[in-house]
Amino acid sequence: MSLTDLLMACCIAALLLFAIYDEVILPRRRGPTRLRVALRRQHKIDSLIFIGLLLILLWNNISHQGPQLTTSLLMVLSFLAFWLFWLRRPKLLMKSEGLFYAGVWIDYRRIQGMNLSEDGILVIQLEQRRLLIAVQQLDDLERIYTTLVEAR
Repeated sequence: MSLTDLLMACCIAALLLFAIYDEVILPRRRGPTRLRVALRRQHKIDSLIFIGLLLILLWNNISHQGPQLTTSLLMVLSFLAFWLFWLRRPKLLMKSEGLFYAGVWIDYRRIQGMNLSEDGILVIQLEQRRLLIAVQQLDDLERIYTTLVEAR
């Protein structure tokens, strides 16, 4: 196994662990989920470039009769990248004590203020940074607000 194959195997293992954490463990952490909101996908062009580069590497490996292990690892990595960027839906999970945004726990007590931009993005101000929450449906903004008011 070459160093490249080892690095790809490590990336695949990390993506699989992230998938298990995101889909199975995260919704069960810190109590029951009060509200689950689908968010807009970001970085579509970047993901197309990454998947395109993986497919170029795959084609190059196949055309030069490269190792079968490398071909298999590239196919699995391409599928996982496609799942991560195009099939998986980013989500906001609101719990009783706080919320999960991008896999990170944020306690409601840390929220300093909230604003709504003109294009429908909810801006939550924390102590040192801002969260930009872009929901898919504008009706979800009212549900988020109601859940925050009930929790505080």
